[in-house]
Amino acid sequence: MSTSTQMDIHEILEYLPHRYPFLLIDRVLSCDPGKEIVALKNVSSNEPFFGGHFPHYPVMPGVLIVEAMAQAAAILSFKTSGTKPDDKTVCYFVGIDGAPFKKPVSAGDQLIFKVKLIRNLRGMWKFSAVAEVDGQVVTEAELMTTGRAL
Repeated sequence: MSTSTQMDIHEILEYLPHRYPFLLIDRVLSCDPGKEIVALKNVSSNEPFFGGHFPHYPVMPGVLIVEAMAQAAAILSFKTSGTKPDDKTVCYFVGIDGAPFKKPVSAGDQLIFKVKLIRNLRGMWKFSAVAEVDGQVVTEAELMTTGRAL
């Protein structure tokens, strides 16, 4: 039987090796191991990428939105397997399919990531992921990750 749980930034830091400025998940709203995770990122005007992408009309780079979806997927894979990463393991983002960018993301937006587990076969995880702002899809993709011992 699975349970849906929330996670604050302190617990997220236990599941992701990323740190500022590359940690892109602020909170997990719900996590149902083996099924799905819903996470969020508050997009702030002081994000380091806004100074150069694009100064006249700051937009969050699409690649970072996809990376944030992959970070949510990594948390879901660890929660599903009942493990936490350590200094001898890493979860790699190894593939992406079909990632159209439908709407720009700007300072003040709150990104909601909805990631569902499609399958886990011999350590290869596949997910469907959607990023939304105010209920509108900004991008979606199928993501693949794998864990490796160092």
